[in-house]
Amino acid sequence: RVDVRLTHRVVELFHDHKRVASHVRRSQRCGHVTVNEHMPKAHQRHANTTPANLIRQAAGIGANTAILVERMMRDRPHPEQGYRSAFGILSLARRYERDRLEAACARALTINAITYSSVNAILKSGLDRVPPAAEPVKPTPSHTNIRGGSYYQ
Repeated sequence: RVDVRLTHRVVELFHDHKRVASHVRRSQRCGHVTVNEHMPKAHQRHANTTPANLIRQAAGIGANTAILVERMMRDRPHPEQGYRSAFGILSLARRYERDRLEAACARALTINAITYSSVNAILKSGLDRVPPAAEPVKPTPSHTNIRGGSYYQ
């Protein structure tokens, strides 16, 4: 149970008769004040996250990982909407070797599958270890409507 004491200037919170938090009271009606120090550590980390920090962490894994994370945030209306996916990609580095994660991100970029679930599926199925199939070169059909190189000289 938490007790709250409000004065004209200060809001104080008490737990077991010990003050656990206080801050200056806002004079505006309706609204809230968030003090980072009052948040749990995981919430503080999320509140202090920036796209540049996430991209820098991804670059520590590899260039393709950084590009994928950057695109995750760039392709959304607000970069913050890509944070959860970016955190997911970074967490894959704890389960898989960095070179595998980097290869999976490269493959995801190649097929334009810019999602956490795509990268995770590539890693689970081992597609990061399989070289991408080369596109077969289709020979040009030979018939009278094809102009040769001499036509363009």
